[in-house]
Amino acid sequence: MKRVLIIDDEPEIRRNLTVGLAQEGFTCTACPDGISAIHELHSSRENHTGYNYMITDIFMPDIDGLKILKVIKSEFPELPVLVITGFGTESLEQTALAEYNTGFLDKPFEISELVAALEKLTPAGTTADAAARDAEAETGEIRTSLSSYITLRIADPKKDMEAYRALYDMDGIASCDAVHGDIDIVLLAQASSEEELQRVYDNVKSVEGVEIVSLAAVERPKLDRDIAEFIDIYKKAVKEGAQSRLPKIRGTKSYVIVDIDKNAIQQVFTTLFFLDEIMFCDVVDDGTKLIGIISESGAFGKTPRIIEKLSLIDGVLRVKDAKIIKLIDA
Repeated sequence: MKRVLIIDDEPEIRRNLTVGLAQEGFTCTACPDGISAIHELHSSRENHTGYNYMITDIFMPDIDGLKILKVIKSEFPELPVLVITGFGTESLEQTALAEYNTGFLDKPFEISELVAALEKLTPAGTTADAAARDAEAETGEIRTSLSSYITLRIADPKKDMEAYRALYDMDGIASCDAVHGDIDIVLLAQASSEEELQRVYDNVKSVEGVEIVSLAAVERPKLDRDIAEFIDIYKKAVKEGAQSRLPKIRGTKSYVIVDIDKNAIQQVFTTLFFLDEIMFCDVVDDGTKLIGIISESGAFGKTPRIIEKLSLIDGVLRVKDAKIIKLIDA
């Protein structure tokens, strides 16, 4: 009997697919979102049961189907996956079909059409055939180096540009942005050791014309093992390009700063991390604050939408943005 994992956020669709495929001889497990599906895939691998097929919707509340597809294909490249959607476009279809052994089906459809689409894919055993990872995920962190955010206020307006240029070109400063708001400059310091990071702090303190408002070390978010592993794989498969631009990140447009109840870290962090416009998402202040960096290409007109989406999540206490002022042409 062939086992199918179904991912769709609509209960009626999950029920109809499960019942319809069962009548065609399939055994189905249905999940309402990407996170529960990742749990199920890893659990089935550890139990040596596995799945012969996966069916996923694209538009879901936590992680969209194309992101899930990227990660699943990184772990189980042979697994046949059928992407279904009621809002398909040619671009979405091409993106999905670019992955090996993947099909695409527009809603609405009959169960016979669904079965035919599955049977067009290449059978590839089950996900239980894939070897489990040898080590537990060292995941959740967005960078492997030590990082810290330093916020500054201009103390001497006559020396503001001189100070900004000194900070901008300073070794160990990955990004230096002048911003609108309660603070004037946001720095991201990076180093390979605590001692080296301390030297960066000392160099920043020595710059005339500015005063340090806060220091906030980047922390590893406390996530469930499966989610941390998912994020690590996705980071390598999709967001590696943004990381490759370090140590100097230029062209960012805005920071999003989110104060949260630390017990809500998993939901809020994953929501922010998986927004396409977000280059990085970092945790600071003992898990009570997230800092997201919005790319220039993704920021125009979208920052208010991002803030609104985050504000609606349980556990989010406050969301604000700090728009970047371009002072130097990179």
